[in-house]
Amino acid sequence: MKNILSIFVCLSIAFVTNAARVDTIVVYSNAMHKNVKVAVVIPDNAAKQTGVKFPVVYLLHGYSGNYGSWLKDAPQLQSRADQYQVMLVCPDGGYGSWYYDSPINDSIKYETFITKELLPYIDSNFPTSANKDHRAITGLSMGGHGGLFLGIRHSDLFGNAGSVCGGVDIRPFPNSWDIKKSLGTIIEQPQNWTDYSVVTIAKNLKSGQLHIIFDCGVSDFFIDVNRSLHQLLLTNKIDHDYTERPGGHNKAYWSNSIDYQLQYFAKSFMLAIK
Repeated sequence: MKNILSIFVCLSIAFVTNAARVDTIVVYSNAMHKNVKVAVVIPDNAAKQTGVKFPVVYLLHGYSGNYGSWLKDAPQLQSRADQYQVMLVCPDGGYGSWYYDSPINDSIKYETFITKELLPYIDSNFPTSANKDHRAITGLSMGGHGGLFLGIRHSDLFGNAGSVCGGVDIRPFPNSWDIKKSLGTIIEQPQNWTDYSVVTIAKNLKSGQLHIIFDCGVSDFFIDVNRSLHQLLLTNKIDHDYTERPGGHNKAYWSNSIDYQLQYFAKSFMLAIK
């Protein structure tokens, strides 16, 4: 019994001491003239070994969320950072930014912030493997739109992109989630709604340009737009990983889904080394 207790204590100490660290940082955005909070999950090995460089996965939260939402909804992310030896970066995307640069509101420039301000900051201040093959971006709901929108538009920066129950076509939802505040109404500015939807810009993709993974619950109100994106990619012969699972638009679904996506990205990162 004493030996069993000793083993348990040793394992408990190992679990505590081998935990990824979470830093909350503030990055100033010149584009939006404000400070933006960002949670950064750093693998335990960063403190133990010098010279180690880590791949990075950018995780974007959903509408009405914030920089802390992913870590709250999926508390296993710290252990996943250690398991896969990746850094996780969770920026605050505002209440309803949809992660683009608004064509009508200069205060919403999250595409510029993430691609031109946050990304260089992370690579300059943390031990990252600073190349697109070791960089991924994904998110949930609004953040799922952002993950694929930014990944497709900036495939020179991201080699991997994903979406969890994402709003990959915003046009069927003209009165929802404050989108018209950043794009105008769909009646007055229909081209904005087309130009800023993932399904539209995905038509420009070429196979092999980007490693893509996305999924949606079969009871989710975004299931139809995700199926449409899947069909578009199939028609255009764009390689991608698409999954439907039981579930709706909720924490239970995306906290489970992110484990599969991190596994997918980790495999991609490993293949990039070879």
